[in-house]
Amino acid sequence: MKLDEIEAFVAVVRSQSLNQAANALALTQPAVTRRIQNFEEALGVALLDRNTKPLKTTPMGRAVYEQCRAIVREVEALRHLVTDDAPLAGVLRLGVAQTVADVAMLKALHALREAHPELQARVSTGWGNPLLQKVEDGELDAAVVLLPANRALPEALVGEVLGPLKLAVVARKGSMKKRVHTLAECQAYGWVLNPDGCGFRAGLQHALAAQGYALKLNLETLGTELQLGLVADGVGLGLVPLPLLDASAYAAQLDVIQLSDFKPEIAVWMVRSRALGKMQSALTVLSESIEKSFKAARLSRAA
Repeated sequence: MKLDEIEAFVAVVRSQSLNQAANALALTQPAVTRRIQNFEEALGVALLDRNTKPLKTTPMGRAVYEQCRAIVREVEALRHLVTDDAPLAGVLRLGVAQTVADVAMLKALHALREAHPELQARVSTGWGNPLLQKVEDGELDAAVVLLPANRALPEALVGEVLGPLKLAVVARKGSMKKRVHTLAECQAYGWVLNPDGCGFRAGLQHALAAQGYALKLNLETLGTELQLGLVADGVGLGLVPLPLLDASAYAAQLDVIQLSDFKPEIAVWMVRSRALGKMQSALTVLSESIEKSFKAARLSRAA
């Protein structure tokens, strides 16, 4: 078996498509097919179920894929190691939670360009758990996500907490009395939240379920500013990061509601593969900038 066969197999499983794997490897589809066939012949076992669309592994193929993925990670780390004296170049594949993008990524990417002008950042946004899976699968080099501070990561990943992020429950100004409320009292108003998959929404649902309540969802939509506008119109309550509330055009039309039985807070994490190699220096630049942006947002609110 050869390394290019292993890399072709990993690319096919990740993309679940021979065409997409060929594009990623800058090969033709027949060339990728030959490499997979050669790899299967060398092992003496079928790795892909060719009767399924999209392509899926056989049970043995899945086990082989896990081993091959580890091999590809180590080879990538070795390649970075031997080019350690060269300027940092190539592509950094980064996943970012939308809230982090809104608060901190413009300054962070500027800092990255200043420090490593030959490095291209390829940024995609998404929810925390899917981004972590992409890092673990090798589709991303790292991700900046919002997770509980005590979150345990998969063995293949390394993470650091960049700082806390407080959330606020908000209501249309004057619609609720200025006192401490409970989640039960919020049930009459309902919520305007992100679609399913959002960590903020999951935390709220968990807190409600612990008290025997189901989430009363009035409207779900992406975009914090749109959500705040809808809350200001009286559509329901919102759950938003404090830095985005402070920067919102609707801030003056909203009240922050204090709850006795729900104290929403989450942490900003930088999570990367253990085999990232010299790209770690680029992540350090990003982490420092993101940490500064969130710290500045906290200090601004305290002042």
